[in-house]
Amino acid sequence: MRIRLLQGIALLATGLLAGAFGYGAANLVPTFNAVPLDMRLSFHAELMKMNGITVQAAMGVSTVCSLALAALTRGRTRLLAGAAGLLTLASFLITRFGNVPINGRIKEWARTSAPADHAEILRRWEMFNDLRTGAAVIAFAVLVFLALGPQTRDRRPAGPGTG
Repeated sequence: MRIRLLQGIALLATGLLAGAFGYGAANLVPTFNAVPLDMRLSFHAELMKMNGITVQAAMGVSTVCSLALAALTRGRTRLLAGAAGLLTLASFLITRFGNVPINGRIKEWARTSAPADHAEILRRWEMFNDLRTGAAVIAFAVLVFLALGPQTRDRRPAGPGTG
């Protein structure tokens, strides 16, 4: 029961993360690119304030639960849960070291003005966004595959006396 609950929480958190990133990539980024720069910068800066809490929470819960599931199981389940955990960790690292520094610059530009090379910097932000989105979506797909797969004995807890 504990493993199924952990798997369900990992699946939910990773689904929310993939959904948030997927919505952003499919809808927000094209909208950012369609509006005047000052509007994009203001909206982007405000959006990051809200995303900071919710997206970080989803990344943390999905990573911890996936890796805990990997630690408590064996075989194919361990491998797939570990892969999902590492993918959500990758989405965190990409966000932290790719998107977040650029977000700080965007906040500054929203208060002042964008530099001459702003288009290249915004393209880099979009590249990082695509990478973290891909990592989160693949992690979610792996967990869905794991949840829909046959119930096998490798979902039993790992360790002595477990069969």
